[in-house]
Amino acid sequence: MYSENQTSSAGFILVGIFGSTKFSVLLYSLSFIFFLMALTGNAILIILIHTEPRLHTPMYFFISQLSFMDLMYICVTLPKMLVDQVTGDNTISHLGCGIQMFFYLTLAGTEFFLLAAMAYDRYAAICRPLHYPLLMNKRVCQLLVAGCWFLGTVDGLLLTPITMSFPFCHSRKIMNFFCEAPALLKLSCSDISLYKTLMYLCCVLMLLIPVSIISASYALILHLIHRMNSAEGRRKALATCSSHMVVVLLFFGASIYTYMLPSSYHTAEQDILLSAFYTIITPVLNPLIYSLRNKDVTAALRNLMPSRLNLRKATNVKP
Repeated sequence: MYSENQTSSAGFILVGIFGSTKFSVLLYSLSFIFFLMALTGNAILIILIHTEPRLHTPMYFFISQLSFMDLMYICVTLPKMLVDQVTGDNTISHLGCGIQMFFYLTLAGTEFFLLAAMAYDRYAAICRPLHYPLLMNKRVCQLLVAGCWFLGTVDGLLLTPITMSFPFCHSRKIMNFFCEAPALLKLSCSDISLYKTLMYLCCVLMLLIPVSIISASYALILHLIHRMNSAEGRRKALATCSSHMVVVLLFFGASIYTYMLPSSYHTAEQDILLSAFYTIITPVLNPLIYSLRNKDVTAALRNLMPSRLNLRKATNVKP
């Protein structure tokens, strides 16, 4: 009992994604570049949405929240991995592991429900355009976002303390680059079969409810598009949903693979690669998807850049 408690209160070792491969320098450089791209892309998108009046709509309000979550998402996991690679110290304390897991679970759960709220917003805009100002007024949008954060926080508060309370008497090496619950549970030496079942059901609910809302919203949207006589109307309706559909497929696809498929269907190496995809790559892709495929955002960016250039020229003109 003493050794179990001692091991459970001690720190852990994060394996990381670099390992002892000869391409570790290249992988580190790519990770650092992706980190900077995620910070820059999401920060620019947030600034554009809050400064450009034409982007003060419910859809862009949700996109700004998504960008904020992506910023926090990548800052929770990647900076420590990059610092560990430089210092050579891959350890993380028991408390630090719990804090990292809590923020990760909270942000992931919040993003699940935010993507569902964004799908409902697209349904209201396309299928109920006359009632859209009433259905998606500022108060409703704020309540939806607050509800998303509340549900995500409940997920973090529910799973993190229970996961960290188990004794860990096996190897202290976590087969991942951050403290993810499935990887951490593999180190436990107690019977966790009941908890794994409860955790599986919790993850199913956290995924099933948003997926149901998204599926129902897009089923109604596609039904309406099918009934449209105008090809231009169909194109515009699909264009307003395409970016969100791509983000949903990227995020939910990776999450379903990790949390809903039995562990026998994927190896530890596959889990690390998939975790790297939805914690590093997805925060980079999201601002690109919503900016490159959105005329309002690109127009706002073009308007912002000339104003900055003109201001710089004006300050350089000699009297």
